[in-house]
Amino acid sequence: MTDLSAAAAAASGGFAGSAPLVEVIRGAFVECVHRGAAVVCDASGDVVASWGDAGRVMLPRSSCKMLQALPLVESGAADDAGLCPSRLALSCASHRGAAIHTVPVRAWLAELGLAESDLRCGSQSPDDRDAREGLIRAQEAPDQTHNNCSGKHTGFLTLNRRLGGGSEYIEPDHPVQRAAKEAFYAMTGDDEGLGHVIDGCSAPNFACTLTGLARAMARMADPSAIGGARAAAARRLVDAMRANPALVGGEREPATVLMRALGGEVALKSGAEGVFTAIIPGRGLGVAVKIDDGAGRAAAVAMAAILARLGVASAADPGFAALLTPEQSNRRGVLTGTIRPAAALA
Repeated sequence: MTDLSAAAAAASGGFAGSAPLVEVIRGAFVECVHRGAAVVCDASGDVVASWGDAGRVMLPRSSCKMLQALPLVESGAADDAGLCPSRLALSCASHRGAAIHTVPVRAWLAELGLAESDLRCGSQSPDDRDAREGLIRAQEAPDQTHNNCSGKHTGFLTLNRRLGGGSEYIEPDHPVQRAAKEAFYAMTGDDEGLGHVIDGCSAPNFACTLTGLARAMARMADPSAIGGARAAAARRLVDAMRANPALVGGEREPATVLMRALGGEVALKSGAEGVFTAIIPGRGLGVAVKIDDGAGRAAAVAMAAILARLGVASAADPGFAALLTPEQSNRRGVLTGTIRPAAALA
């Protein structure tokens, strides 16, 4: 089920060229260091800044959902289905399975004449506490709409209705996934030969370089050189994400919290295993972060530090400072330390 090319397989053997990006401080001690790599690109594809190995081959995981959603919009399928910005945001989401996520996904499926059983993402216990405890009290099991990728998959089903493919839309050779693959590599500028793996939601996840991922985010930020339906689709998806941060993630989800702190200036997306991307329309810049050990806490701090270095956010703003150097407390509420950018990013 997995197609991982020789180049990608070789690159997956280690993280040579990693840089220390984030430190965990307890008292006066540096207790933990998270290493990784990060890249900032402009819309022309040039690297503006980088830390660690910018050319590493990696898996973007959920950080690239807006790229997978491009065919949904540019094909006309979104307009055929009358999708509003909130549903476009859900098509890019890694949500927490709260009611604000599952209710519109179910309504969207119903309008397509489909049901939860038509999804192929698998069931998942909600990350949202109220939703999770509500299921327990009702003695009900979670279903596929609770899956953090159910919005993306409903977008796939919407595209599939236009393309006329079979029910197994997650197969790599299905028209839906062929369209997603074409869009992904056109935006990253990377070689399709890097291969793919099967993601947690059972859809293909295409490998790329970290620079390619940042390049794709920059092209989403400023798609003017792309032109045509793809440029219009990129703008619509980015605007939808910026306008609906709670749908893209959820309460306490790092991408949502950061987007709110920045007042909608930036579209942000987290991915599994320490991946984080940013789209900065006002600057035409894209950012990609990968933490070697997969720590989401480190990816969020590294992204906040890069946004501050770019002047998108101010470290002097108390609300943003709390995200840049989050405090760590013990179970009695005693302050024990902080997580902070390492010297290279600070």
